[in-house]
Amino acid sequence: MAAHAQQVLTVAAYPAIDKIVEAAIPAWKQRHPNVEVKVVSRQFADHHTAMTTALSTSVYLPDVMALEVGYVGRFAQGAGLEDLTREPYGIRSVADRFVPYAITQATGRNGAIVAVPADIGPGTLLFRTDVLARAGVTEAELTASWSSYVAAGVKIKATTGAYLLAHARNLKDIVIRTGIQPGEGLYFDGQSHALVTSPRFVRAFELAREVRRNKLDAKVAAWSNEWAEGFKRGTLATEMSGAWLTGQLKNWLAPDTRGLWRAAPLPEGTFVAYGGSFLAIPRAAPQANKRLSWEFIQMMTLDRERQLAAFKSEDAFPALLATYDDPFFEQPIDFLAGQKARLLWRDVARRTTAVAVHKQDAFASEVIDTELDKVLDRGKDIAQALADAQRLLERRARR
Repeated sequence: MAAHAQQVLTVAAYPAIDKIVEAAIPAWKQRHPNVEVKVVSRQFADHHTAMTTALSTSVYLPDVMALEVGYVGRFAQGAGLEDLTREPYGIRSVADRFVPYAITQATGRNGAIVAVPADIGPGTLLFRTDVLARAGVTEAELTASWSSYVAAGVKIKATTGAYLLAHARNLKDIVIRTGIQPGEGLYFDGQSHALVTSPRFVRAFELAREVRRNKLDAKVAAWSNEWAEGFKRGTLATEMSGAWLTGQLKNWLAPDTRGLWRAAPLPEGTFVAYGGSFLAIPRAAPQANKRLSWEFIQMMTLDRERQLAAFKSEDAFPALLATYDDPFFEQPIDFLAGQKARLLWRDVARRTTAVAVHKQDAFASEVIDTELDKVLDRGKDIAQALADAQRLLERRARR
């Protein structure tokens, strides 16, 4: 009897999602011995550029694509990805098994859910304990409020010469995510009206300006060589990011700083998401593979052991609530000097609220960054900068 023809399921991913997928292939082969999984891996930016092009041209589309949350919001408003609320997918029947805000991140304004959360990024403040000790600054001073965070930075800079953070823009990115009202998005409300002159944007710009005026930021971009050097040399005292950054620091950014870091809640009791990965099915991908694609995504996202395996090997914080009772959360983290930080991050994940996505979010982010640069570098008035951004975004949203 002739052997069954080998089917190929192509998964496009970026680091470290590619490793997580590759580690799952043996389990997949047990279910489908005749279905090969081909992983196409590119660096983060190259991957998303390739996926954007593939979705717009319907050429070289994978069967399954990994997407970072910022891109999911952009694609959720288009027609390039399968609506997983429809048959044969029926994601609504399992949606309550995930952290609620992550599902919302993949939901368009028309109610379509276009991707499944694979991992999330509970927001956290990481800080160098040795730098704080030299400066005589406590964790409480860093986290009590945003004003005290900046004030602590002044003490740190004066006594150690270290910068409080990499870039003033990073503080703005967190503060604009605080105080969002139900039904609102980050930049737009439910009627596509821009929100960038609201108090949270004013406060974010004011705090960023205070950081720059006090020379508390190193003016370096994330993922640059200068950024990594700042962590290695102790010239960056803190970093606000997702919990996953701990793994990046441990594995390649600054492995020799083991034991010098600690995780804390973000200042002022702020609970926000910072990053996260999703798996999606392109609408124009080969129809013959779509049931297999959906089964593969379910295995990666709804299987408790697969989610925990990714958590343990790649620090991919699970989106699946059924993992949250695992003893692994209570294990001390050597890189953080034995701190049981996963318990903190689990609490953040549970308390983070959903923020509606908008198709112009990526454009709005660029506009706000441009206006902030004008405030920081040229002294532009904050009210004028935000008013200019508001006008531009209102015009764009009406298109």
